[in-house]
Amino acid sequence: MSAPLKVDRISCRYENESAVNHASFDIEPGDLACLLGPSGCGKTTVLRAIAGFQPLIDGAIYLDNQCISSPANIVAPEHRNMGMVFQDHALFPHLNVERNVAAGLFRRSDSDRRRIVGEMLERVGLQNQMHKYPHELSGGQQQRVALARALAPSPELLLMDEPFSNLDGDLRERLGQEVRELLKDIGATCVMVTHDQQDAFTFGDVVGVMREGHIEQWDKPYDLYHEPTSLFVAKFIGDGVFIEGTIASATEVKSELGLLRGDLVTDLPVGTPVDILVRPDDIIHDDHSTQTARIVKRSFRGESYLYTLVLPSGSKVLSLVPSHHSHAIGEDLGIKMEIDHLVVYPRIKP
Repeated sequence: MSAPLKVDRISCRYENESAVNHASFDIEPGDLACLLGPSGCGKTTVLRAIAGFQPLIDGAIYLDNQCISSPANIVAPEHRNMGMVFQDHALFPHLNVERNVAAGLFRRSDSDRRRIVGEMLERVGLQNQMHKYPHELSGGQQQRVALARALAPSPELLLMDEPFSNLDGDLRERLGQEVRELLKDIGATCVMVTHDQQDAFTFGDVVGVMREGHIEQWDKPYDLYHEPTSLFVAKFIGDGVFIEGTIASATEVKSELGLLRGDLVTDLPVGTPVDILVRPDDIIHDDHSTQTARIVKRSFRGESYLYTLVLPSGSKVLSLVPSHHSHAIGEDLGIKMEIDHLVVYPRIKP
């Protein structure tokens, strides 16, 4: 059921406007990949091109080492052996759950259809809901039906377009984990499009951050967060601010937060003025520290507070602190730095 996908420098255009510009990435069999980016970055166009709905003006797409799209040739969507899960589920309202899941199995015998539908519904935990209609199901249940229907024909590749965007926060995270576990269990290869970082980090083995039609960085979620390769990715992924500093050595940067030591994600020479990316989890609360910063804002997140702190220079930084350490706006918070990856960029402001 699983096959490698290769997207090789593809470009797409709507009328005279470029939508995708020489985007490339590879997905290994069994990998769950996410295309992540702001609205209009081209991620949905890439998904449409993989599905066969969008022609290419350059490049090629290969599934299981066979070219399925190029400017000169395009395999029809129905002949690509792909499953598709849409944002709005796209269930047939006049069919019950059982018949919705069986919709793509019309070439199978009756006994095969019953067996496959039963197996799929058991996998998604809806074996007791097969006679209900879509309007009788919750949003999460509808999404599971859509997933079971897409997986029933055993596609080589599963495509999902913003599948969790219509669900509430807690449900979308829980369902994202459940879908990931299911796809891993059956060894499926999948490409999911999302604009939500948490969806991408919860679901994906690899994530491609898109910007203006091209892949800015294709990497594991951990590396996107801790080792962004461009200023755009550093700003787009996670919370963080930039403070001024100077390269002190191959592993050190001087700043008003002290001499920061860690893996320096740059090869800039000593003495170069830089902007340093500081994440909320880089600044640790420490009541015994002689270094303090004043709290000017706080956001309660249940298990933690996200404090906005002002340094003596007037620069603002963020700190994520367990919520049993509750401090008021205007208090001075003792802090210390625990930063493993020093992400810096040449200073662009005077």
